[in-house]
Amino acid sequence: MQQQSRQPDLVEGSLPVFVFPTELVFYADEQASHKQVLTLYNPYEFALKFKVLCTAPNKYTVVDATGAVKPQCCVDIVIRHRDVRACHYRVIDKFRLQVSEQSQRKALGRKEVIATLLPSAAQEQPQVRPQEEERSMKEQLADRVFFEQTAFQTGAFHSQRAFMFLIHILGSYCD
Repeated sequence: MQQQSRQPDLVEGSLPVFVFPTELVFYADEQASHKQVLTLYNPYEFALKFKVLCTAPNKYTVVDATGAVKPQCCVDIVIRHRDVRACHYRVIDKFRLQVSEQSQRKALGRKEVIATLLPSAAQEQPQVRPQEEERSMKEQLADRVFFEQTAFQTGAFHSQRAFMFLIHILGSYCD
């Protein structure tokens, strides 16, 4: 009975997962880039548990590869590249974030994040792919709408409302 009042049963793999960024780029000659942070957002009214999987676990250290996210909160997941060698340059690795409801075992949703090691940030020419260009334009439009909307609001800033708007915008970019 409690299950029905909270939410309908979710189909395995159908829950959207909100993680930022969706791509990690490490640079061999920049020590600071060897540590990066993924932020996992939970816009839902229920707690989520998560698990981070990787196609090349020997190359990375994931701090807190499993954990939980409270409703309408987020967590940061630290990823360190620990095998910076020339043989790994431009190899695309993948991280998969799987989420499930706190009390369930089945994965309700997943999101993949690609990771690439490049030799040097200075040597890389920015290559904007059409997909990235379109995403960038959508992000700029979303930022403009967000700032226009908040500029006309009076009274206190409503962080929950802004958080939900951000999640809505991020959701439009999900697969």
